[in-house]
Amino acid sequence: MHMDMHKAGIARAFGRAAADYERHAGLQRDSGDRLMELLGPQPGRCLLDAGCGTGWFSRRWQQEGSLVVALDLSPAMLDEARRNQSASAYLTGDIERLPLADASVDICFSNLAVQWCDDLPRALAEFYRITRPGGLIALSTLAEGSLGELQRAWSQVDQAVHINRFLTPGTIDLAFAPYRHRLAAARHTLHYPHLSALLHGLKGVGAGYLRSGRTPGLTGRQRLARLDAAWQRQAAGLPLSYQLIYGLIYRD
Repeated sequence: MHMDMHKAGIARAFGRAAADYERHAGLQRDSGDRLMELLGPQPGRCLLDAGCGTGWFSRRWQQEGSLVVALDLSPAMLDEARRNQSASAYLTGDIERLPLADASVDICFSNLAVQWCDDLPRALAEFYRITRPGGLIALSTLAEGSLGELQRAWSQVDQAVHINRFLTPGTIDLAFAPYRHRLAAARHTLHYPHLSALLHGLKGVGAGYLRSGRTPGLTGRQRLARLDAAWQRQAAGLPLSYQLIYGLIYRD
């Protein structure tokens, strides 16, 4: 399977996070719960969990009576999903080049995965291609404004790039425009007791990967102390916000 260096880097970052992923994945849980509510129960229908991670939602869909195909870019994540008997089938693959036949599933479910894609319109076209007419595609993704506190704090320490760029809501709107769809936005803020818990949480969900490559001395103690000092604390702790977009596409 062809996989570019950037995708291989993402797969490695999530692979390293696989064993710890479920302890840190509070945001993913909340987002996936909302997506499941949007879709409603799908008993007896074939569902692709695209970017399944450790298979948390694959297992939830199985319990609801769906026939689940679990797909992820990271073989280590899939191993974890397989260990937990999360699905009927497991596929290592890229959302932008899905290793599935046209019209082969009833439902596409993708929770916080497509923000790692290079080309959102291509990912949506692939979901549409493999979904049967009358089926549904439900996904959540991150939009511009996510991790804003992290970006602002780092900007007071150095000028390097420390977070990935997220698409604007307008760009996401455009990607959905060719399809009959519904979109909804929500802001989600997590609070951490201290900086090391926050950075560990980001790593724990594989989000430590940067497209633009590593910056040297990222974790130097003095730089982290400056980062900590630059953060605007709240009573509940250090805030870290995510701008989420939920999308539903009707496969005509």
